[in-house]
Amino acid sequence: MTSPDDEPTTQRLRAVQSEREQEQRERAEQAPTDTEQLAAVRRADKAQYLKDKLDEQAESES
Repeated sequence: MTSPDDEPTTQRLRAVQSEREQEQRERAEQAPTDTEQLAAVRRADKAQYLKDKLDEQAESES
């Protein structure tokens, strides 16, 4: 079990999701097949969704 001090901050989690989204969008552009491209786009969309939810959480905490 982790203590609250060990848990990443909302700001850090948002940064991680932003990085993941960017990486997956780049992968989608370079994907050799349509299937790989669609998978990367879905992962990028998921990262963006999670970042948006973290943004909402940060707003509600302030």
